Amino acid sequence: MPRTEFITTGFYVPARVVRNEEFTQWMDTSDEWIRTRTGIRERHWAADDQVTSDLAVEAAKVALDRAGMRAADLDCLIFATLSPDYMFPGAGVYLQRKLGISDIPCLDIRNQCSGFLYGLSVADAWIKSGQYKRVLLVGAELQSSGLDLTTRGRDLAVLFGDGAGAAILGPTDDAGRGVLSTHIFADGANAELLWCNLGGTANRPRLAPEHLEQGLHWPRMVGREVFKHASTRMPESVRLALSANGLTRDEITLLIAHQANQRISEMVQKQLDLRDDQVYNNIERYGNTTAASIPIALDECVQAGRLKRGDLLLLTAFGSGFTWGSAAIRW
Repeated sequence: MPRTEFITTGFYVPARVVRNEEFTQWMDTSDEWIRTRTGIRERHWAADDQVTSDLAVEAAKVALDRAGMRAADLDCLIFATLSPDYMFPGAGVYLQRKLGISDIPCLDIRNQCSGFLYGLSVADAWIKSGQYKRVLLVGAELQSSGLDLTTRGRDLAVLFGDGAGAAILGPTDDAGRGVLSTHIFADGANAELLWCNLGGTANRPRLAPEHLEQGLHWPRMVGREVFKHASTRMPESVRLALSANGLTRDEITLLIAHQANQRISEMVQKQLDLRDDQVYNNIERYGNTTAASIPIALDECVQAGRLKRGDLLLLTAFGSGFTWGSAAIRW
């Protein structure tokens, strides 16, 4: 059975850079307040005429160009996002249309910050089974248009950035390379600790003036609880991935964790007892880009030469749902 390899990667972020100081015109906050609580200094926000699939197509084009491939070479498209262009259909078909292709399956994944790992797990199974040979996996988010830019919403509003990351996956017969394993989980017991109430069938009608007056359309988070669960579940899933493959933390070349909050990333590193050179963080420049977080960081590492053939890469994420997971990859 072949393994799944990363053929190439790519990412895209919008041109507009929003620094912490800009938030002071909308809410009671400061650069110091944001940096000390999140580690973020700036993030990128989309232009008013951009939608999520626009960001995704730019990242996909970068990956295709680097691989010397055409969009027509793809067998399948997996799109992870919590911020699709419309309620339905999913953003995958819009990305497909913008790439100028048709007649291949488009799978939309709604697992929030864990979306890229969930997508990787699906792609890995499809490739190993021989069902598809060239899979485009994209994580893309446009969060900026859905944030409460007031003091009431500052705990979440200052966190999020827009962007997209892409990977093209395919089979390899090299027994020393590829995805070793993926491990994905969920527990709905705490779903309302990080969620958005409006837009589904729980409200009738789904959208009414009083819903907007109550602020139901804004995302909500109980930050302390999310921090506690994230800083436990991500190290737990990394240990599981190592154990499943008979590996130790000392063998990890690089860990890329979902960029949710710098303090969470530091806690994950501490619990796994990893050196600074074994982890990669870029949240200070992009903020939390949700499903795009891992592929953006991964592409930066690839382009910077942080990964070479045979290196051991670990990915981990935690997000709304709660959902979480990990992947072990021999680069």
